[in-house]
Amino acid sequence: MKIAIGSDHRGFTLKEDLKEYLKKLGFVYKDFGTFSEESSDYPDSAAEVSIKVSQGQYDRGILICASGSGMNIVANKYQNIRAVVANDVNLAIMSRAHNNSNIITLGSKYVSSDVAKNIVELWLTTDYEAGRHDIRLNKLRQIENINFAE
Repeated sequence: MKIAIGSDHRGFTLKEDLKEYLKKLGFVYKDFGTFSEESSDYPDSAAEVSIKVSQGQYDRGILICASGSGMNIVANKYQNIRAVVANDVNLAIMSRAHNNSNIITLGSKYVSSDVAKNIVELWLTTDYEAGRHDIRLNKLRQIENINFAE
């Protein structure tokens, strides 16, 4: 599984912690910025990660800002993206099992490094349940096809 990861300046420290954890777990990732705590705009790195996941170049994306909300708004502007703010383990698990989420957004202001590591690990290892959930995802695809029609 290939993972794209990004943050703004408020999520930089947590992103660095998560990168080390991903490496420890054996996941392959690429960092799409930001690369310091110097002020940056969350749409920049969120767009980079979302484009890569949307196009299928990466299987999943992890985005971190202060709340997780800004990154989530950006990610869900892209076709084929099902992003969720998951500052809680249960939300992360449910978003994978029922929604087949492919981007998770975290708020560095609301989750500690240890909690974030747990959330990310469970999100990455939870399978999509399919079945009855496929009907709902197909409806989402229909909405996307209308909204992204050229």
